[in-house]
Amino acid sequence: MSQPTKHTPMRRGPGMRGAMGAGEKAKDFKGTIKKLLAYLGKYRIALVFVLIFAIGSTCFSIVGPKILGNATSEIFEGIMRKITGTGGIDFGAVGRILLTLLGMYLISACFGYVQGFLMTGVTQKLAYRLRGDMSSKINRLPMRYFDTKTHGEVLSRITNDVDTLSQSLNQSMTQLITSTTTLVGILVMMLSINWLMTLAALLILPISLGGILTVVKHSQKYFRAQQTYLGHVNGQVEEIYGGQNIVKAFNREEKVSQEFNALNDQLYQSAWKSQFLSGVMQPLMNFIGNMGYAGVAILGSYLAIQGTIRVGEIQSFIQYVRSFTQPITQVAQVTNLLQSTAAAAERVFEFLEEPEEVPTSDQPVSIQGLEGYVEFRHVHFGYNPDKIIINDFNASVRPGQKVAIVGPTGAGKTTMVKLLMRFYDVNSGAILVDGHDVREFDRGELRKMFGMVLQDTWLFHGTVMENLRYGRLDATDEEVIQAAKAAHVDRFIRTLPEGYNMVLNEEANNVSQGQKQLLTIARAILADPKILILDEATSSVDTRTELQIQQAMDALMKGRTSFVIAHRLSTIRDADLILVMKDGDIVEQGNHEELLKRGGFYANLYNSQFEGMEE
Repeated sequence: MSQPTKHTPMRRGPGMRGAMGAGEKAKDFKGTIKKLLAYLGKYRIALVFVLIFAIGSTCFSIVGPKILGNATSEIFEGIMRKITGTGGIDFGAVGRILLTLLGMYLISACFGYVQGFLMTGVTQKLAYRLRGDMSSKINRLPMRYFDTKTHGEVLSRITNDVDTLSQSLNQSMTQLITSTTTLVGILVMMLSINWLMTLAALLILPISLGGILTVVKHSQKYFRAQQTYLGHVNGQVEEIYGGQNIVKAFNREEKVSQEFNALNDQLYQSAWKSQFLSGVMQPLMNFIGNMGYAGVAILGSYLAIQGTIRVGEIQSFIQYVRSFTQPITQVAQVTNLLQSTAAAAERVFEFLEEPEEVPTSDQPVSIQGLEGYVEFRHVHFGYNPDKIIINDFNASVRPGQKVAIVGPTGAGKTTMVKLLMRFYDVNSGAILVDGHDVREFDRGELRKMFGMVLQDTWLFHGTVMENLRYGRLDATDEEVIQAAKAAHVDRFIRTLPEGYNMVLNEEANNVSQGQKQLLTIARAILADPKILILDEATSSVDTRTELQIQQAMDALMKGRTSFVIAHRLSTIRDADLILVMKDGDIVEQGNHEELLKRGGFYANLYNSQFEGMEE
């Protein structure tokens, strides 16, 4: 197949883009997290080590305040001994305590480094794998999917959503482990110091949890909305960027700006709400923590006066209380991050779970030895099942025949070609190639039989030689050049700055539309297909070049079954069979002379073109 079909995405106005309201919650939070965990199963060994090192780092860090409290107690008690004349400060003991503390902090830092290294590796491998899976998925999706999605929306899932998933997962998983470990560890250390002060400190938990749940409840719905509208904005930007010439030609800059502003406002509204609610968590938890800190300080002072605890233990306990609200805050932030993770993951998995076209059949028919006999047998088709646009289409095409399909716009001409190549499957009836239903072939094998040149040209970022060789990857340079000569494009290519090695840019707009058309025709010639499809293939070239192309095409079509879709009926007068379509049906068929003699619909179409020229 010489050229993949480039489907124009369905244009959708602000109303359709904004169909998912800013208040929509994640469809299936728990289900998405389960899928994500299953996807992470491949990295379970690395995640186990992440867990071990994260817990180890946190534990060694948690013990620090208590050891530091021992040093404070040793200094305080030494000062008291010196005042009473019974001794002094044991600096050796203080030094040993501080060295122990330093060692534990160093071990904690090393564990934290290893854990961070491992977790970053896991998340980046996950992102790499997801992008690879999504890239492969694109090639297996049916054309119907791309007809209902903008290019920017699909790109947003592959770029923005995967990035968000990777970054938020990296933060949230590590944070969840360390915060949970810190919370449990601090609670144990506080109980080891004094149970009464621990009970007083725990009174802040219900207040903290109430604040967390309130914020999470209101923030969850905005994170998904943020990701959704980000995709809509990307779609609009990509769409308008690709059509800047048309936008300017019709003075639609202001309208486009209004549409972008409307979408951007929806993104702004959901983004600032989600980020604001996420940001509220820290000051809220700090306020609650300060209340608990003040209460514990007063109680600790009373117990120290009573001689129940040592002064250093008060210091340690106050440090633990100050740290106690921090993991609670982190857990709350992790909850918000999980919302963002779930929202991004849900969109990614929605894409990965889209229904695919079945590439193979149970017992595929080989294309070897096929001659190109094509039969349309009672074909019915509609892009939507409830709106049939092709009604009882019947036609037989012998091998080597040149078949022209003509008719007014919307008659179903291009649709028939899409059905022939199985871009879509018929609703009922059958399309046969050499007596075999096209559904009995592997899609890839079937499409090797076809060469296709469309009115809407498609070239990619690469050299001219690479673009031509896309029709047959194993072709030699000489074969490519011969195909270019047959398409009357060799001379033009040699006038380019670097000839066949000139690089076409991403939009291929450093050559003219007509020149692009010639290159795609050369690509079809190089592919040397058994069945050729030309959809207004010469519509973008001048009259003289069109005659040259027609001569090349006549030579190319000899011995091949060819389908030519044309609006200029003068170009298909030599066709062996002309199928005249109207409203999805064949209303007439025959050769040019036969159809003119009938004086029917074809004759009216043909004569009207010349009447228009005379006027």
